[in-house]
Amino acid sequence: MTELVLVRHGESQGNVAATLAHQAGAHVINVPARDADVELSDTGRDQALALGRLLSGYPEDRRTAVWSSPYARARQTAELAVQTGGWPTPVLVDERLRDRELGILDMLTSAGVEARLPEEAERRRWLGKFYYRPPGGESWADVALRLRSLLADLDRRHAGEGILLVCHDAVILLIRYILEGLTERELLDIAATSTILNASVSRFVRPGGTGPWLLEGFNMADHLVTEGVAVTQHSGDADVHPR
Repeated sequence: MTELVLVRHGESQGNVAATLAHQAGAHVINVPARDADVELSDTGRDQALALGRLLSGYPEDRRTAVWSSPYARARQTAELAVQTGGWPTPVLVDERLRDRELGILDMLTSAGVEARLPEEAERRRWLGKFYYRPPGGESWADVALRLRSLLADLDRRHAGEGILLVCHDAVILLIRYILEGLTERELLDIAATSTILNASVSRFVRPGGTGPWLLEGFNMADHLVTEGVAVTQHSGDADVHPR
């Protein structure tokens, strides 16, 4: 491949519920559906439409294949953006772009994990975010494994082409980890200091189709500001380093 454009989904109803739960010190996030089925908020839809207006300015030769996580918030973002942008390409789905599986921690806030699963909270602190795997869930290292497989498949399928991926914040960070050859510490330093904005755009290029990737833009949201659409950031636990 020659270009990778990475987009985080627009703000979801789950993002809003999680932020409210954290602010209230609640133990459980009151999400309206299972994680895979949580839809965009009204703001998230506006962000997806603004993304589409950005895509409408892409020249014909850059209107690439679009792949999405199967989760509703990502598919809705991709579909609204492609339709608004006038791209003729269908949205393709691959489950390897899904968000990290949280297992036993699903729907719990950090306070909820501390109160209800103190041994897991301590194990997470000891291992750090990269290697900690909650029971029934995935570590970031697990997600990186499936993303390596995905990127290899896409490289074969879209040789000499660029693609646009609509996915999730952890997935975007881990694609950076893979493409830039980062260490665990380098990745976690980025995760601790950067919140991937909803509907933000990151771009990697490799003009010759081989060799190292170059990060040309990271976590860009100028298209939202230009359109007067709210820029939202809903981050997870920033305590990511092992200790």
